[in-house]
Amino acid sequence: MGTVIITGANGSLAIPTAAHLSSHYTDHTLLLTVRNDSNQDPNTARLRTTLNRIPNAKYTIRKLNLASLANVRDFAVTIKTEISQSTLPPLVSIICNAYSWSISDGLQFSEDGYEKTLAVGHLAHFDLLLRLVGSFDLGSAGRIVFISSDAHWPGKASLEVFPPTLPQDLELLARPAPDKEDEIIGRGFQRYALSKLASLLCMYEMNRRLEATPSLKHLSALAIDPGYLTDSRTLDKGVPSTWRTFMRAFNFLNPVVKKLQPKMRRSHEGAVDVANVAVGEAYAGEKGHFEMGRRTESSPESNDEVKQRAVWDKSVEWCGVGQEDTVLQI
Repeated sequence: MGTVIITGANGSLAIPTAAHLSSHYTDHTLLLTVRNDSNQDPNTARLRTTLNRIPNAKYTIRKLNLASLANVRDFAVTIKTEISQSTLPPLVSIICNAYSWSISDGLQFSEDGYEKTLAVGHLAHFDLLLRLVGSFDLGSAGRIVFISSDAHWPGKASLEVFPPTLPQDLELLARPAPDKEDEIIGRGFQRYALSKLASLLCMYEMNRRLEATPSLKHLSALAIDPGYLTDSRTLDKGVPSTWRTFMRAFNFLNPVVKKLQPKMRRSHEGAVDVANVAVGEAYAGEKGHFEMGRRTESSPESNDEVKQRAVWDKSVEWCGVGQEDTVLQI
């Protein structure tokens, strides 16, 4: 029995993930974070409706603005307090599902002045994880789950224009140069891919640090690529209309397309893999990179230990995390 946190919990992948957890892992309490916790938000309303249909589902929906590190810190303090006071069970898993991207809309920044895709998809989760790692049930095989994508691997994503390779000056990850007018879409997708790469680099470094800390030895970090989700709301707005048209066609033809490309799947299929990886017995103690539930390699650059440490150190700096804020050695 424990608490599972899912960020971006009213998203296309997260809602069926929460439903699968509530139906198949009934001992756990779900702590579901969203930007807007009101039922005036149709996605949050759908999340509530979905879970309310499941008998005895245990969940709480909390507001969390991942574009603000101050909000992340306040949220972490609240959760730590509730767990220490036994209002919430200890953590058994954190699923870092939320992300933001800006494709057609150009370069955007978080409240802290960091490029928003990196800020929401990587830095907010990094900050949250460091602050909450000591609130896990340290006697069980707790898991930290990142959502991966083949976009992080240069040459693999069909939408790639500029390869996602780390800049020599890592400051450019958080504060990139303005987009040239004819590069807005390509740079937007590159920033999304780089945020996934940054999370993978830190995942590997996190595992080394967890292994080196006796009290945290049962915890592990892993990443899962759930596939190409043809019914995702990701392409509903802020992207070229051609992307949206192609994805809708793929969703309509899903049974046929899936035979040709197995990674073309619907969100509820990817959700089963994410839920099982997060708390399933079969994945206890597992770490590293997975694709649709199967262990796979991530990109060569993501496996570079020097770069893993470098991005870890910059992430600590950008988030302003001190050793007093975490039980993990930073």
